[in-house]
Amino acid sequence: MTLALGCIADDYTGASDLANTLTRAGLRTVQTIGVPADDLALPEVDAVVVSLKSRSIAAGLAVSRSRAAEKWLRGRGASHILFKICSTFDSTDAGNIGPVMDALRADCGEDVVLVTPAFPATGRTVYQGNLFVGAVPLNESPLKDHPLNPMHDSNLVRVLARQSRTQVGLVDLATVGRGADAIRARLAELSGSGVGAAIVDAVFDRDLETIGLVAVGHRLSVGASGIGLGLARALVSTGKVKPTATSGQSDAAVGGSVACLAGSCSQATLQQIAKAESVMPVLRLDTDGIITGKNEIERALAWAKSLLAAGPVLIASSATPDEVAALQARRGREAAGHAIEQAMADIAESLVKTGVRRLIVAGGETSGAVVDRLGIPGFLVGAEIAAGVPVLRAVGSTRGDMLLALKSGNFGGADFFADALRLMR
Repeated sequence: MTLALGCIADDYTGASDLANTLTRAGLRTVQTIGVPADDLALPEVDAVVVSLKSRSIAAGLAVSRSRAAEKWLRGRGASHILFKICSTFDSTDAGNIGPVMDALRADCGEDVVLVTPAFPATGRTVYQGNLFVGAVPLNESPLKDHPLNPMHDSNLVRVLARQSRTQVGLVDLATVGRGADAIRARLAELSGSGVGAAIVDAVFDRDLETIGLVAVGHRLSVGASGIGLGLARALVSTGKVKPTATSGQSDAAVGGSVACLAGSCSQATLQQIAKAESVMPVLRLDTDGIITGKNEIERALAWAKSLLAAGPVLIASSATPDEVAALQARRGREAAGHAIEQAMADIAESLVKTGVRRLIVAGGETSGAVVDRLGIPGFLVGAEIAAGVPVLRAVGSTRGDMLLALKSGNFGGADFFADALRLMR
């Protein structure tokens, strides 16, 4: 296997988003869970997205896992590595975006790294180094209130500089608009003044295409799925990859029971849960009860098992930002988050043992905990449920055929769960 593109994603839903984007752009793509074992059989592909659960762990651990993924990808011929992050740049001043970027940059000897979380298709744009969600800066949007990585500064030059050892510069929109050569000249100027990373403005897809043409000539880039789109289109337009029509390899029906789990506390997911109540039974968990014992998990399983024969069910640990803040104040941020993630993983594992073969999971941390518990080593990418959310068919699973959807909290429309059910047969 010789890869045209290697990708390291810092969470599982973001990895699915990227794998979906690359597939739609014509690249044969597989998403793996963690660094693949040497004996995992993978088809011939153009790109591999290695999914890590490294966004909210200790920076040192995130760095070591990312380095291991880079080593595996470089060993399969990948000349360019994309470190895939959230389109809302989820991180704290301690990282993990900066520390991982610094380590990967040092390993590959890159002078200056292009960085942009822009993805106009999902309303994320960057202008003058500031990240916008729709028409407002990130720090004025509802997305600022992530329970683990709140983002209260929209200026990414400042944000990245606080967590990186290198100087951070800017390639502004006017430069991007003048084309790839103008970007290259600006990067050379920044590198000459000691800058090791550059936030790159992007407002339209054409900006991503221009950035992709430049990035593909480097060994490392950092960004959301938008820069992945630019890289994919650059690989196709330069003839390095022959585009392939979207594969039907994930289209075969699986059947079996279907369950939905929601752990995200984003406004989008809260609206989706409310809308789902009109099409399926919904159980809202008592998060305090989850932390204090196993009774809440047992209650959820008994409830689900009594209903699954009749159709899909949804179990939600999601709560409003105020409720989350109150819970964290009582129980501690990390302890509360870990307990809820593991409870959702417990529920998922038990449901799969009882015959659930189609599983829809909302929330990046929840998805990571569930997939880790199920021990699924990889996925083939299928039909697109919503922008950035494909149907995934398990590869190499000891549990047999399974279809999953792993949704970032902010993704999808109000009818997301119903839309997923229609495509996951």
